This record gives sequence, C-alpha cells and structure tokens, in this order.
Amino acid sequence: MRNTGQRVATDSQENGSKSEKGCVLICQHTSCKANGSADVLAAFEAAGDTDFEIKAAECQGQCSSGPTVRILPEETWYCRVKPNDVPVIVEQNLKGGIRVEEKLNPRIHMRFSF
Repeated sequence: MRNTGQRVATDSQENGSKSEKGCVLICQHTSCKANGSADVLAAFEAAGDTDFEIKAAECQGQCSSGPTVRILPEETWYCRVKPNDVPVIVEQNLKGGIRVEEKLNPRIHMRFSF
C-alpha cells in the first residue's frame, strides 16, 4: 500500500494539549458483518499495542462499501477493509499518523484532480 506522507493531525495535537486515547470503530452491522467485519475486528484486537481503543460499532452508514473502519478523533474512514489490511493500518495510521490512501473511503475523503 502506498504511503503518501500525509500526516493526520488530531484536535489535541493542533491545540497542544495532551492527547486523549483515540478510538477505532469497526462496523458490525448486517452488511459489514456479511463481508467479514467480525474478522477485521478480531485482527484489530489481536494487533494490540496501540494508543487506540478498539470497538465494535453499530451501522456507520456506509453499507455498500463495508467493512467500514472509522478512526476517531481524526475522522479517517476506511472502506472494504480485510483482515490483511489491519497490520498496515495499525503501523502506518495508528502508530505513524499517516493515512493508508488505498483504503480511504472515497465518499468521505474526496480527491479532485484538474
């Protein structure tokens, strides 16, 4: 997966305050679950050793592009996440602060080129 070098600043980093623990929400609603989100949740739980709380979530409203992973407080949304994507997301985004471009949800993270 490509590293674009785009760092993600959280509100606490921008205002200089001590960072609160972030959260990774993994949708466990019907269509995401049918596409393997339980395995994605298990992969995040097994990865451990991050400053992020890992949580099963209700529907995130992105049913056609699940499994959906949402990272708070930065509001990074990943789509069609598979268990083998989790180590890259953990290392690059959760630990390194750089989004994994290939998995970003294009409905939320729009790109424009002219």
